[in-house]
Amino acid sequence: MDLHDKDISPRDILPVVIIGNGPSGICLSYLLSGHTPYLCPDSSHPNILLNSKLGEQPHLSLLEQDLEYLCEGLEGRSSNPVAVLFDSLLLPDSDFGSDHASTLQWRYEPERAVPHLVLGKGPPGGAWHAMEGSMLTLSLANWMELPGLKLKEWMREKRRNVRNDRATPAEIASYYQHYVSQMSLGQSFACGTTVTSVTRQPGGPEGSPPCWRVTGLQRREGEALGEQGSEEGAVPFTVFAHNVVLATGTHDVPARLGVEGESLPYVCHSFWELEAAISGGQLHGSSEPVLVVGAGLTAADAVLATRHLTTPVYHAFRRSVADPALIFNQLPKLLYPEYHKVHQMMTQQQHQTLPLQPESHAHNINDNNSAPSSSSSSSSSGSSYAGYLSFPRHRVVAFRPDHKCVLESLETRARSVVQVSKALVLIGSRPDLAFLPDHGRPLGSDPGEPITCRRNPVEVDPWTYEVVSADGPGLYAMGPLVGENFVRFLKGGALAIASDLAKKRRSESEQGSGALLREEDNRWASGIDGQADRQTEVCVSDS
Repeated sequence: MDLHDKDISPRDILPVVIIGNGPSGICLSYLLSGHTPYLCPDSSHPNILLNSKLGEQPHLSLLEQDLEYLCEGLEGRSSNPVAVLFDSLLLPDSDFGSDHASTLQWRYEPERAVPHLVLGKGPPGGAWHAMEGSMLTLSLANWMELPGLKLKEWMREKRRNVRNDRATPAEIASYYQHYVSQMSLGQSFACGTTVTSVTRQPGGPEGSPPCWRVTGLQRREGEALGEQGSEEGAVPFTVFAHNVVLATGTHDVPARLGVEGESLPYVCHSFWELEAAISGGQLHGSSEPVLVVGAGLTAADAVLATRHLTTPVYHAFRRSVADPALIFNQLPKLLYPEYHKVHQMMTQQQHQTLPLQPESHAHNINDNNSAPSSSSSSSSSGSSYAGYLSFPRHRVVAFRPDHKCVLESLETRARSVVQVSKALVLIGSRPDLAFLPDHGRPLGSDPGEPITCRRNPVEVDPWTYEVVSADGPGLYAMGPLVGENFVRFLKGGALAIASDLAKKRRSESEQGSGALLREEDNRWASGIDGQADRQTEVCVSDS
């Protein structure tokens, strides 16, 4: 949908604008399009208490029920109670290996639809389109699916049997894009858009209500936005909305170490840069070692990809290999064999630190450019993982212009110098919230720190996902921004937001104070239905 092709007065106000077209935004769009969850008449939830509560008002949709009441007593692998509730209804007892059918059925009720606009930089699916396409996802395939379309069935129809009950990012990205088309959601999606500002707009003297003002740029098909979002040919747009949902994810800005030399050309901060180096022939079996920094799954993927080339690998990370918080110690070995292999390498092929010495006498590893191997610098001379050496409980001190990296033991303070061809710093990422004042920091649990998924998520009301410290009502956040990294749990945010919006509309209807909003909703709905190409109308200005 091209926003700049629309010619609507700036007085028009959309009910909802969703910033982000990944699985969070897609799932919320599905609920706002009139797809409504009800309890299956013949179903029985394995949680006896929850099953009893659901049976009290089976005629009501989940959007009309008291979510806080239903969440009481539930436990799960998310800190957000509504996320645990919705996951429990969609995938009952899945954490225990059960394969219970969903206790929900979906009914399409167009009278419940809320006109909305979904803004995204790329095609529907968000960051999944940028991920390496051949690796397997961490989550099981059915955990990645969205309501109403079974992922495994779709995968079988496409090109292969489900292998090991996991999928590749390429398959997931294709599934999400197909989902938007299959569920007829495309009329609400405006792709190729970069939001540059979200501000609270006061009410006008003519009686117009306060709302949110969203501005940005949209590129035409085939064009790419520049680094500052100001590519020639990109058209500015402005939309106004009663409610704005932040669903941008957290993969925009790679985290940095903040050490000397980190901006040198051979230091990379994303897996995609490794892919580019491999496809461009910069890395091969005779290359000098690659340094991978980090102990997460992306770092593990980098180790696997580099070793596939037979390129030697140094692997530095701050945790102990036995740390229970290390992700590898939390994954079932049979389900994730490739990550278990990396953990074995991390454990069995460790560098032995030498006694504390000044940097001028730091131990040089493989200074003769030989590959890391089982030697006196390894803790297991009989290891079969030649070409790999781990540095647990180490930090990077500096990257030098001569491709030498200085590592320091966190325990002994001994330093080692390694000669490398490339260094990959893969220690996580944070969202790009430059369109918000102070990059969204005032919205976090700790207003003095940047927003991150794990350490400082956006603080929201647990039952509605409305942002606690927003400049006004109607600002919501969901997905990784509120600490949900897994698709199976981010769907709960969509339920909470859709439920709260439905509650507001019912309240306005009962009080008779929502006439203006309902009139605008009807006009937007009429505009959508009247478009031959099924495009949503929005208000657009030239500045």
